[in-house]
Amino acid sequence: MTTDAGAAPASRGHDLLSPYDAVLLLSFGGPQSPDEVMPFLRRVTAGRGIPDARLETVAAHYLDRGGVSPISAENRALLDLLRAELDRRELAVPLLWGNRNAAPFLPDTLREAHAVGVRRVLTLLTSAYSSYSSCRQYREDLAAALAGLAEEGATGLVVDKVRPYAGHPGLVGATSRLVTEALGSVAGRSGVRLLFVTHSVPVAMDDTSGPGDGEGNLYVDQHLRLASAVTAAANLALGLDVGHELVFCSRSGPPHQPWLEPDVNDRLAEIAAEGAEVAVLVPIGFVSDHMEVVQDLDTEAAATARGLGLDVVRVPTVGRDPGFVAGLVDLLLERAAEARGEPVDLASALPGDVRPSVCAPGCCPNLRAALPALCGQE
Repeated sequence: MTTDAGAAPASRGHDLLSPYDAVLLLSFGGPQSPDEVMPFLRRVTAGRGIPDARLETVAAHYLDRGGVSPISAENRALLDLLRAELDRRELAVPLLWGNRNAAPFLPDTLREAHAVGVRRVLTLLTSAYSSYSSCRQYREDLAAALAGLAEEGATGLVVDKVRPYAGHPGLVGATSRLVTEALGSVAGRSGVRLLFVTHSVPVAMDDTSGPGDGEGNLYVDQHLRLASAVTAAANLALGLDVGHELVFCSRSGPPHQPWLEPDVNDRLAEIAAEGAEVAVLVPIGFVSDHMEVVQDLDTEAAATARGLGLDVVRVPTVGRDPGFVAGLVDLLLERAAEARGEPVDLASALPGDVRPSVCAPGCCPNLRAALPALCGQE
């Protein structure tokens, strides 16, 4: 938990973020030393029956970097930027940090917050999209954490979250600026291809992403909408006509299970054969760098491109962009107004892609087990 967890909010912050006592940044987490790597990977893959021999292959990626994932440093930087933006708006609400799979663990953060008198928490996920792994699984962990605290006698804690924000102007605007800068750096070259990259998930997970009574495939649809809007903005700003496509990284399932494709490395080989000279890689699945960015893109995809004679420009993630951070604070204020029962105009840069902060029954289901989840109607 961050050191300002017990701070008393100023009156203006209390008014605009009421009824919340604190804001929680909830993230995936990552190891910060070699001895944390295997326990971290076992937590991430719990219940999937993956033997340690297979996990050791992934562990090597962390150990090659000293056993440290970049995500914790990125989260600390994001917390500092959020604190600065909250202070700029005179919103002195305490800012907390918890992770699903690494210290500071979510239950510990909520336990400490409860001990200093926090009773209503507004959660900001570092995942922007709608799917089981990028939304509902976090909601399940929140439910499990509160249930565990209740067993300890720590009751009365209420946790809400902001809505999925893939279409929010803060994210779309920041991504557009970064892609425009990257495309501008290669604007005079021919054979430029724009590849938006996100984390692959099982096809069945994408098929069931979104409301339980909907058509599914919301996970891919959100990425496609974002990629199209960003490409259009960059082309307009630069006077270009660069095409774009969505590709995937970090497949981790068994060979017989269908996952979203094409893999970024496979697509790099195909575009090189088609005559491409430059690949601009845009990691839109992640708001900050972590292992799936630095290993899958900066190491593996970069090596693939070198072997093919392709130049690569890797666009930064948005987590340190001031406009993105300001957009996150806008989302907090929006959710607080909703909680107070005030009418709210939900901002979106992608028409038709405004998701609710309280998920509908059956939204993005857990396909392995039926588990309780917070911040939903079920």
